[in-house]
Amino acid sequence: MLVVGVVGVLAAAAAFVVPQLLPAGPRPLFQMPVACGETWQVGTYPGHGEYDVDFFPLQGDPWGQPVLASYAGTVTVAGINGSLGGRTPENPDGPRGRGGGYWVKIDHGGRWETQYLHLLEPPLVEVGQRVAQGEQIGRIGSTGNSGAPHLHYEQRRGWQKVETWFDGQPSGITHDDAEYTLRLTSNNCPASG
Repeated sequence: MLVVGVVGVLAAAAAFVVPQLLPAGPRPLFQMPVACGETWQVGTYPGHGEYDVDFFPLQGDPWGQPVLASYAGTVTVAGINGSLGGRTPENPDGPRGRGGGYWVKIDHGGRWETQYLHLLEPPLVEVGQRVAQGEQIGRIGSTGNSGAPHLHYEQRRGWQKVETWFDGQPSGITHDDAEYTLRLTSNNCPASG
């Protein structure tokens, strides 16, 4: 009986670990996680983490702006990372929380995933839900360890963060040794036809 239990545990572990050891598939054609045609400030700063990208809108109130899936996939996390803190549109200088606050993680297949952190409120999607590219998954907020409303975004290949690419082009944000800011326009547009 003990042998059967051990074999079962080893089989379950292998089913999880072995796919992670396989080479990643081709990079999906990720788009910016914001609305079609909008130009946003994209950047990082010292100590932020290599390849981590923050999105700040250049127009309108940042609080509550839509966060979109940057490629189709399946939601694997939709909840709270760390603690929420108390920063809200009504109290923007409230206490910071810890970690990413409300967040979403999407598996895009081929060992590629994206992460979306500091959302305003509980995500608009659930674990196991299939989402389309451009589908709204949340709204810009400042939950977790965040100083102002923005979207913290990551692309990952396997267990490692990698440089973000949008519309087939590298963002150029690869290190956090200095403050980098770019202005990029989203091509996360509905498919025509």
